Amino acid sequence: MEAGVSGGAPLPRLRRPLRPGTEPRDPLLPQPPFGGGETAEESTAVEKKKQPLARLNIHSAFWILASIAVTYYFDFFRTVKETIQADSWWLASGSCLLAACLSVAFYCIMYLEWYCGIEDYDTRYPALIPITTATFIAAAICFNVALWPVWSFMTPLLLFIQFMGVVMLVSLLG
Repeated sequence: MEAGVSGGAPLPRLRRPLRPGTEPRDPLLPQPPFGGGETAEESTAVEKKKQPLARLNIHSAFWILASIAVTYYFDFFRTVKETIQADSWWLASGSCLLAACLSVAFYCIMYLEWYCGIEDYDTRYPALIPITTATFIAAAICFNVALWPVWSFMTPLLLFIQFMGVVMLVSLLG
């Protein structure tokens, strides 16, 4: 006798269907479209009826509050001021790169999206996103090198928390 087969009885069904009262579908038969069989016009009408998500949610509030806490408990601004006074080239170059990154970001948000009304600026101007990303990564490396003597291994973590707080704060704009 083979393992798992008892007489001629059918095998017991171990998995339950997702919804009670529904029969499992045969995977070889053609399935309805993923959206539930709606036409394109119906699906776009449903998408337009959906309200946008709230800009301030628990996730963004957490990162903003964490950034405020890091700023307060680690004397972030005092440390940066002392590093500036020490004439750190790493901090100066990181600040210039961050200013370039933020200027491109604000150009996208304020000018292209708000003033010109271009919602998909990443498809019209595909070079903006890689340029912004590259300048931000270079600025992050410069800031880590400049502030490493102060906080050592905590520097990347503290700068990441500050970054997430700023990103969530900026996301409230657009």
